[in-house]
Amino acid sequence: MQPFRALVVNKQDGQFSIATQKLTLHDLPEGEVLIRVHYSGVNYKDSLAAIPNGNIVNTYPFVPGIDLAGIVVSSEDPRFQEGDEVIATSYAIGVSHFGGYSEYARIPANWIVPLPKGLSLKEAMIIGTAGFTAALSVQRLEENKVTSEMGKVLVTGATGGVGSFAVSILSTLGYQVEASTGKESEHEYLRKIGAATIVSREEVYGGDIRALGEKKWAAAVDPVGGEPLAAVLSQIQYGGSVAASGLTGGINLSTTVFPFILRGVNLLGIDSVYCPMETRLKTWARLATDFKLANLEELVQQEVTLEQLPDALPTLLKGQARGRILVKMVK
Repeated sequence: MQPFRALVVNKQDGQFSIATQKLTLHDLPEGEVLIRVHYSGVNYKDSLAAIPNGNIVNTYPFVPGIDLAGIVVSSEDPRFQEGDEVIATSYAIGVSHFGGYSEYARIPANWIVPLPKGLSLKEAMIIGTAGFTAALSVQRLEENKVTSEMGKVLVTGATGGVGSFAVSILSTLGYQVEASTGKESEHEYLRKIGAATIVSREEVYGGDIRALGEKKWAAAVDPVGGEPLAAVLSQIQYGGSVAASGLTGGINLSTTVFPFILRGVNLLGIDSVYCPMETRLKTWARLATDFKLANLEELVQQEVTLEQLPDALPTLLKGQARGRILVKMVK
């Protein structure tokens, strides 16, 4: 096979670099399934992997990209055959195992999901880890008996990847969604993807956290974390739930036990990296059926090529992301 293109980050003698390079199959890590990558996406971890002090990549040189969708070229595992359309996200992909920013990827079979009927490879990567995490969040709210009749559901960080998908999925299912953002310029976008009402970031968390605040929301999807999450917990109605999946607002949670023991609030941790395959298959199936969005293209901020990717990667770290950045790997 001829050499192929990949985006490689490297750190050598204290110097960090990121550039498109030519690789061969011998450069790829072990795995039972060789995939011709058609699409990938940009996530917060990918942006961190593209800077020298991101604390994501431990071994260099390395190919980032925690998402990929493509077609099987060869397989040593009977579950996958040449020509199968597949998705691979999470696990060690793009963190310690070469990821999706490569025209070819070799992936362990146990990390791969068959592309569900009803989704194209492009649609799967518009969804990516961000949409998958949002879908997991909504499922956990459903499992904890949150219904559309209970009242408004808050989505924090609503213009980001997870937030945008959470707004859209909840709206599609009939929930009344209140979207929180610090970007006044994106109010029209949020309404277009399903937000019923919009509140400023400061209305959710203005710098002070009360042990118990006004009961505003039946539930929340929070990809932000930190002090904003503590503020959200104090404002959830009795018996409500908060699905938490992110840390852009910080890793510490300065709250009290009051929301939990006086209002019966549930804090639900959402892990999209190592969630069981049974859950993974169920969630992707729903993303192709009752969770499927009619407005998927509305969630694409931009589509870039491999060569344009280095300029797009800092977008998330600068707080300039809106929805998803799609990476097209096939010419």
